[in-house]
Amino acid sequence: MKLTWLGHSAFRLETGNAKILIDPFLTGNPSFTGQDAKDVASGITHILLTHGHGDHVGDTVRLAQETGATVLANADLGAWLGTKGVEKIEVGNTGGTVAFEKFGFSATFTNALHSSAQITEDGVSHALGNANGLMLHFEDGPTVYHMGDTDIFSDMALINELHQPEVGLVPIGDRFTMGGAVAALACQRYFNFRYVVPCHYGSFPVVDQTPEKFVAGMEGAQSTVETPKAGASITF
Repeated sequence: MKLTWLGHSAFRLETGNAKILIDPFLTGNPSFTGQDAKDVASGITHILLTHGHGDHVGDTVRLAQETGATVLANADLGAWLGTKGVEKIEVGNTGGTVAFEKFGFSATFTNALHSSAQITEDGVSHALGNANGLMLHFEDGPTVYHMGDTDIFSDMALINELHQPEVGLVPIGDRFTMGGAVAALACQRYFNFRYVVPCHYGSFPVVDQTPEKFVAGMEGAQSTVETPKAGASITF
């Protein structure tokens, strides 16, 4: 499995037949520098969205139209994307699982403590369902948990019991999500990750610019913390 951090909460994940973009915020992403959007989107089969904020939906509509990738989103966000010209959409909601058997993986919508509306260019606020995390189970790779945007919550223990994720993609930037110290507490108290990759930092000025608080909070943990530069890849 190859995982590439694209800055903010955007990732490209490749394993087997699946080539996935998660929360593809590329245009306007201050961390997405020195990277080529066409290369990032090359050959993608799926776009997975945690929630409806612009810094997560990002370039979904354009990339879906250009590549023919299937978009996975909560039901409200999926319906809205359909009005924007996205044709291949799979929808679900908290607790539900969508299987992509041809591509060897499934996605389960988990809870996340966050919001999900979006004010579009026409000035209208659209309610786009609840925010979620995404639990990705692969036939030929580790289980990956993208937490989306969230604070810590005690039911993370139940999520771990149900899914036993091995790789955690964890928001740490504070202000809009949990900060680094609290994110480290969540990882250590509720999960048994083999690898943790922090995200949602180092982009906008109002969020933490480095992962230092998270790294410090993870000292002594059994998990390996990976902090790649935006555009760099990790192989699991």
